[in-house]
Amino acid sequence: MNLHEYQGKELLSSFGVRIQRGIVAKNAKEAVDAAKQLTSETGTSWHVIKAQVHAGGRGKGGGVKLAKNLQEVEEIAGQIIGMNLVTPQTSAEGKKVHQVLIAEDVYYPGDSEPEEYYMSVLLNRGTGKNMIMYSTEGGMDIETVAEETPHLIFTEEIDPAIGILPFQARRVAFNLGLSGTAFKEMTKFVTALYTAYTKSDASLFEINPVLKTSDDKIMAVDSKVTLDANALYRHRDLAEMRDLREENPIEVEAGSLGLNYVDLDGNVGCMVNGAGLAMATMDLIKQAGGEPANFLDVGGTADAARVEAAFKIILKDPNVKAILINIFGGIVRCDRVAQGVIDAYKNMGNIEVPIIVRLQGTNADVAKDLIDNSGLDVLSATEFKEAADKVQEVLS
Repeated sequence: MNLHEYQGKELLSSFGVRIQRGIVAKNAKEAVDAAKQLTSETGTSWHVIKAQVHAGGRGKGGGVKLAKNLQEVEEIAGQIIGMNLVTPQTSAEGKKVHQVLIAEDVYYPGDSEPEEYYMSVLLNRGTGKNMIMYSTEGGMDIETVAEETPHLIFTEEIDPAIGILPFQARRVAFNLGLSGTAFKEMTKFVTALYTAYTKSDASLFEINPVLKTSDDKIMAVDSKVTLDANALYRHRDLAEMRDLREENPIEVEAGSLGLNYVDLDGNVGCMVNGAGLAMATMDLIKQAGGEPANFLDVGGTADAARVEAAFKIILKDPNVKAILINIFGGIVRCDRVAQGVIDAYKNMGNIEVPIIVRLQGTNADVAKDLIDNSGLDVLSATEFKEAADKVQEVLS
């Protein structure tokens, strides 16, 4: 589950991470009120207006702007709120901006020049350890840094059973070239950031940039946080931060129906029980010359109601030209699945795209007879290759 920047910052702050302070506004008037409040609390005279959407690269799309007075705050907020923000991480249609973050200006003059760093915490699946990835090249796309100057990216691996040790936090600060007060501030920042990552059951914390201010404070100017959805039962307060407006509406609907669904860009809809079989089915579709339109795992109870719900979800995608149902009847009997397909088809009326049903396992032969004698425009298959051939046939 992704968080907005302001939500991520609130989470970081609760664990002692210094953040760029800000207030969320849903319209231009609230933006001006937020700016006035920030000025009274922080002394800032300039304000940064930031679109709150689940996408990176907001500045490149015009979603992050600096306002030097209250009139500019009102004008800029009015322009950003309601716009469809297009960034390198959104579709061509972009994402509608429902709210903005009015943030304090932290690039104020002082005894030294402000410096920007990149920092993230994530799991290194290859080693089974958590990893802090960081670089002196903050404010840039980390992909660009990795491609052009890979020697400027550092990593610190942390044993999750032990946690981050003081020497590791100091090594991060040292590799970033810090000294004095900024060095001490960075060690505190890194330790608090890692604690926030582990205590919130996150899968990613990304701060770009981490800022060293002109008076040697270390703070998070941005935040990208992804929480492990499987652990949200332990964090009811964090689960309430979910913004359904930012998610694919079909995926949200499927989730409410208990279906594991991921929207893809292909032309063949998939309805499968079991994640492993679903992945194999997607490979099968590609080998047959098609492209999977979705990942859909109906689980172990593929009855008529569940199959009908899955049909409706798949057919919401106008790009679907065929549907492949691939069920292994281990827990569930194949004949029950076949009857579910038949009942769902009849309940929905005419389905205009071809349907291929491959049922294997308990009572597979009975299931095939049910499909073949149903009188419906449904093709049955027993073997993987047979199903692939029929997918290829209907697509051509």
